[in-house]
Amino acid sequence: MAFRDVDSVALVQYISALSMQRRDPQLAFSFRTRGGARSGSGRKPKGRRAGVPHRVRERLAARHPVHVTLRLRRDVGSLRSRVVYRAFWKAWAAVRPELGLRLVHYSVQHDHVHLIVEVDGTTGLSRGMQGLCIRMARALNRALGRRGSVFTDRYHAHALRTPREVRNALVYVINNLRHHAAQRGVRLGRGFDPFSSAVWFEGWREGRQSWPKPETGPPPVLRAETWLLAVGYRRYPAPSLAEVPGGTNAAAPGRGV
Repeated sequence: MAFRDVDSVALVQYISALSMQRRDPQLAFSFRTRGGARSGSGRKPKGRRAGVPHRVRERLAARHPVHVTLRLRRDVGSLRSRVVYRAFWKAWAAVRPELGLRLVHYSVQHDHVHLIVEVDGTTGLSRGMQGLCIRMARALNRALGRRGSVFTDRYHAHALRTPREVRNALVYVINNLRHHAAQRGVRLGRGFDPFSSAVWFEGWREGRQSWPKPETGPPPVLRAETWLLAVGYRRYPAPSLAEVPGGTNAAAPGRGV
């Protein structure tokens, strides 16, 4: 008799629980499964300044040059050495336009690299940067006698769609050392950064310069083919050797840009 009493109580409790589940779906049993959206899920960005969002990249047109930024791991050390620069030089010179990417300008800083490239659209940028990054990583590891990853995260790319954008990006890249010096309150004398493509730039306000090339062999850069990077930026004042990117000499917004 007692057994049946206990069984009846359990039955009543079970029916009551079922009734509550029907009224409130949130009380239904749920089981943990793999996959699906979860807070904090996904591949984590690498490096202290990493975090380029993993979104679908914007569509690119072949007529627009692209400013690319690559950040490297801290344990790689400073990139501004002849050994590293020579390795990058050879890697860049080995990149063929057939990959869909043409390197036109660059700047090597302590922990990051700026590039201005011309591409055959979004696919050309993706394929070209993949090949370029592989060559750079292999060349750097070989030069430093190290192994492992080199870059902190995926590259950042910004399409340059107007003459003003191209002019300011051009100054920002080839005079990037002045930008970082100004941030530290240091004023640099007139000259060029040997770890940049400034030595091949022919559009200086002060006229064409005759500087010794930092390395021997064919240059790692190619002549610009897009109208914006070859001609369009000249609508604005020519870059100066002493210009600090983002300073008072930067091209102001204008009509039709």
